[in-house]
Amino acid sequence: QVQLVESGGGVVQAGGSLRLSCAASGSIFRVNAMGWYRPAPGKQRELVAVFTGGDSTNYEESVKGRFTISRDNAANTVYLQMNSLKPEDTAVYYCNLVKYDVLTAHTYNYWGQGTQVTVSS
Repeated sequence: QVQLVESGGGVVQAGGSLRLSCAASGSIFRVNAMGWYRPAPGKQRELVAVFTGGDSTNYEESVKGRFTISRDNAANTVYLQMNSLKPEDTAVYYCNLVKYDVLTAHTYNYWGQGTQVTVSS
């Protein structure tokens, strides 16, 4: 069982910045990936930024150069620094964690409750 709690969302004017936080608790061993998603037209959710195996990172094309994913391992927390925000960035942002379960030999997805980011024009 893994619990993810997001924070840091809010309302900001275009060009401003926010930093989202996702604190993980529970059974957080054997994590394969951890990152951020948001709803998008034509799909349920799209990748915003993610850590993958080997601490590699990947970003959605429209946020490259503006958003940065980082983490604090001691605090079991991942961050999303969002700069130069645009109105089209407005969305509920969800923290996601993918974990391998040795008891079932399966991987599982865990999701936070989401944090609202609103960017005004």
